[in-house]
Amino acid sequence: MFRTALRNVLAHKARLLMTVLAVMLGVSFVSGTLVFTDTIGDAFRKASAKSYADVSVAVTPGDTDHPLPQRLLDEIDRLPGAESTTATVTGFTAVADKKGRLVGDGWSTRGGNYAGEDRYPIHEGRPPRSSSEVALDSRTAERTGYTVGDTVRMSVDGPVMEQKVTGVFTTDDGNVAAGGSLVLFDTATAQKLFAKPGTYDEIDVKAAPGTTESALRAEVEKLLPRHAEDASATTGGKLADQEARQIADDLGSFNTTLLTFAGIALFVGIFIIANTFTMLVAQRTKELALLRAVGASRRQVTRSVLVEALVVGVVAGFTGFLLGIGIAAVMRTVLASTGATLPDGSLVVQPGTAGAALAVGVGVTVLAAWLPARRAAKIPPVAAMGSVHAPATVKGLVLRNTLGALLSASGIALVLVGSGLKENGNTVLGGGAALLLVGVFVLTPLLSRPVIAAAGPLLRPLGVTGKLARQNAVRNPRRTAATASALMIGLTLITALTVVATSVKSTVDELAAAHLKSDYQISMATYQELSPEVAEQVAALDGVTVSSALRNARTELGGETEWITGVDAPQIGRLLSLDFVHGSLAAVHGESVVVDTDTAKRRGWHAGQSVPVRYADGTKGRLTIGGVYEGGDLINGVIVDNATVTPHTPKAGDMRVLVKMAGGADEANRDALVKALGGNPVVKVQDKADTSREISSTIDLMLNILYGLLAMAVLVAVLGVVNTLAMSVFERKHEIGMLRAIGLDRSAVKRMIRLESLVISLFGAVLGIGLGVFLAWAVGGLIRADLSSYALVLPWDRIGVFLAIAAVVGVLAALWPARRAARLHMLESIKAE
Repeated sequence: MFRTALRNVLAHKARLLMTVLAVMLGVSFVSGTLVFTDTIGDAFRKASAKSYADVSVAVTPGDTDHPLPQRLLDEIDRLPGAESTTATVTGFTAVADKKGRLVGDGWSTRGGNYAGEDRYPIHEGRPPRSSSEVALDSRTAERTGYTVGDTVRMSVDGPVMEQKVTGVFTTDDGNVAAGGSLVLFDTATAQKLFAKPGTYDEIDVKAAPGTTESALRAEVEKLLPRHAEDASATTGGKLADQEARQIADDLGSFNTTLLTFAGIALFVGIFIIANTFTMLVAQRTKELALLRAVGASRRQVTRSVLVEALVVGVVAGFTGFLLGIGIAAVMRTVLASTGATLPDGSLVVQPGTAGAALAVGVGVTVLAAWLPARRAAKIPPVAAMGSVHAPATVKGLVLRNTLGALLSASGIALVLVGSGLKENGNTVLGGGAALLLVGVFVLTPLLSRPVIAAAGPLLRPLGVTGKLARQNAVRNPRRTAATASALMIGLTLITALTVVATSVKSTVDELAAAHLKSDYQISMATYQELSPEVAEQVAALDGVTVSSALRNARTELGGETEWITGVDAPQIGRLLSLDFVHGSLAAVHGESVVVDTDTAKRRGWHAGQSVPVRYADGTKGRLTIGGVYEGGDLINGVIVDNATVTPHTPKAGDMRVLVKMAGGADEANRDALVKALGGNPVVKVQDKADTSREISSTIDLMLNILYGLLAMAVLVAVLGVVNTLAMSVFERKHEIGMLRAIGLDRSAVKRMIRLESLVISLFGAVLGIGLGVFLAWAVGGLIRADLSSYALVLPWDRIGVFLAIAAVVGVLAALWPARRAARLHMLESIKAE
């Protein structure tokens, strides 16, 4: 039986080709993801380990408001177990290239103090010695073209600084190895910019020979209570392990996302595999019956078909694994070309990846082929010898339709319940969506007849080829269902994502138009805080009629930590328009504040209530709730007057500055603001349209990435259509020969196959788009928890494009099968059984 199975694979290799391709694509996605994340993870871990190579113990403060004092550094330096100490202070530093553009991403552009030749060997020039001097890491210097003596424009919290480059250094810093930038100032300047004079963010200690990390840590910990109670000491080994775990966690989320989409592609591939083996079994009923007649048992027939699937799975798994290595290399190159910060390192191919590729390829193929194999064993030898293909019984159809209805109803119920939940709604809704998709798939044979029949009037003008195409599409509902369902799954996800993205963009546009009275918003491109100097510079600019800083401050309100938003009370009413349940923005003054409805409900507050407050500097007082408003994405929480909160905030910073100018939003006013801020590359000056475009571009980028990830599933679905049509043509050789004999020419045969493919593809598209819109509507219930004004918007243009793409897919998928059908020899086809 094993030899028989291998012979059958070789005999039907052309018909199994599409199945191999479908599984291979899914496996390549899986193995490519694993190789890529293993490679990036290994490179990050090596860079991290290198950066901690000379750190035996690291001392860090409990919070940023209590940095480490100089006297602690002096005492640690005198410990007998300490060979050397390095104290650092770091923070965000944006660097502009020679064209004025921001270098790198916000999170990876850092600044700090020059901590000595051992940590930062000077490659060229000398270290910075005054507040106007800096040193650049060699990678940043190389990609920007800066050399010693050049002037660099940079920013820490808003205002532009022009610094002279006095040196270029090399570093093992993991952030720089990953593509970030590092700017070094002299220690006094760095402390002034990032902390407080005479304080540090971290003290790294290298153990003397013969001293263990744990022993050194014990010595250091004895000093902490006297100088920094909240500080902690951690060994270098533990820090490296923690960072390695953090890297693994971060990459784990990315890995899970990619594998999810690979799973979708493989799930779609299951339909193709099941369809292929079902059709192969149907075409070989006589052969299987003969095996039964000469003594083969049902179990042997089942094993024979599964062995064929095993061979297909091994071939697909191996080729998919090799293709996956190539995909990983391409992914890394593409990400690097887009400016993504990735560390150096060679491709890492773990043995487990190869095993996973083969396991996935074989597992998916054998699993999908199991049901057709089981059906093959159940065909009675006599019925098969007489070519009597047992049709589905009424009992079987009733059972299938009942099961499909139950699964669909359960899925719909879970989706509706999940849509209304505030906790774990995603999980419940996701489970319901999966059940609904399975239920609709089970019901698809039942749905195919009425839906395809509805296309009859459109096919009628095409004459006999249109009629034949429609009849062929519903001749075998299960086959049509399996083929259309593969396309349906991809389009369900694509439609749901598109509808949700379009609705969010529309809602945000409406929010900006309804609540923003200001002409411009000023903020940091890296979402860091702006220096209060920015608001002062803007307020003093000619043409600015009114402005207000939106300042975040941490407080304790009613015994709980609460971040509050400070505004310039006299001006904010001319810059913001909020919907109030009680009171108005005029209530913001002195110790009177307003609060959004969600916070009021969560804390049990109401208008007129007095709440105890403890500010960041320890000062205590009371705030009175003067109004309650409907919060949103633009502003929420507690709003207080800046004049009240700023004196109690040690290091004030603004998230945004709202500006209204004489003449409104025009190019001249924008240029004036940009010029007043020194042409700072990291500061954004945006009007309402810019804000909407920024949000839209972010959503569009995410949507395009998801489209790309789902493209694999759609491609697999296309292979399914091609495969089904090609095998259908082989089955219908006799029928096609008869049609040719009674006058149907070759072009009409091609047109019939193309129309059949078109009908099946559009059937899958209609189901997918309908399900996608329903799921998008349900997801809206979850989004409203964070965006209360969210409203469903159907992008009819995109939906039309999806239908058009499905039609094109149908036509293109039919090119090879249609050409093959038209080239069949008439007489040989008539003689075929």
